[in-house]
Amino acid sequence: MAPSKSHRASRDGFKPIRVSIEFFPPKSDEMEKILWSSIERLAPLQPKFVSVTYGAGGSTRERTHNTVARMVKETNLKPAAHLTCVDATKEEIDGVVQSYWDAGVRHIVALRGDPQDGVGTTYRPHPGGYAQACDLVAGIKKVGDFKVSVSAYPEVHPEAASLDADIDALKAKVDAGADQAITQFFFDNDVYFRYLDKVRAAGITIPIIPGILPVQNFKQAANFARRTGASVPYWLAARFEGLEDDVETRRLVAAAVAAEQVVDLVDAGINDFHFYSMNRSDLVYAICHILGLRGHGPKATDRKAA
Repeated sequence: MAPSKSHRASRDGFKPIRVSIEFFPPKSDEMEKILWSSIERLAPLQPKFVSVTYGAGGSTRERTHNTVARMVKETNLKPAAHLTCVDATKEEIDGVVQSYWDAGVRHIVALRGDPQDGVGTTYRPHPGGYAQACDLVAGIKKVGDFKVSVSAYPEVHPEAASLDADIDALKAKVDAGADQAITQFFFDNDVYFRYLDKVRAAGITIPIIPGILPVQNFKQAANFARRTGASVPYWLAARFEGLEDDVETRRLVAAAVAAEQVVDLVDAGINDFHFYSMNRSDLVYAICHILGLRGHGPKATDRKAA
């Protein structure tokens, strides 16, 4: 997992570590308690932003909007709302974007979204909607001066014809106004560095923030990786072998694995990280502590209570 010599040489002293954290909207009262407990736990780390995922269904859209709006009203965090092209007209999506602007949101994560029938099926653009993520980015920028993040795929999007085609798709999003990209999670840092080299060679200069998935449950993470085209190195499977029923040891191994990955990235000069939290705070908090971040910032509600 060691970085290439060129990446090691790029680091000039130690720069501040910056993190962002992804959550998903709760589907039940119990999940809502877990979410807001995690937000309260991680807020003192002063993340650059916290993103909230988004689904195609109406109820999921509403939960995302309500979660983001509550963050704006009740916390000192900077939320970024996910938005997709799936199952909506341009007018409907523009209305959602405007509602976020009116709620005080200034950052959107723009994604094409998964096919309506699930990952692995054919994606069908809505006849009256935005066809691809680049179209969505352009539409968002027309509604308001949002910061827009987009996705990037170090191991190629599952539907892309090739890596070059995938990088062309990223360039189209940049040309439409994307400000930064967040990668699909990966476990082998060499994968990220090789991708970064190719992206830069293609003339793409926006930040490409590595997406980190702390492994809460190896079996679930491996299944998720297979669906999204991310590889699972043999050594990672070996680390978790035999721990299916040993939750405590699995948690310790998970922290060690994620810490090893992010420290290696820091040593190579990477300062920005995006954590897929799965609405659980302990692992993310521990990794951030190892990175040197300390929970000395305000609690989530301090600004609103002041």
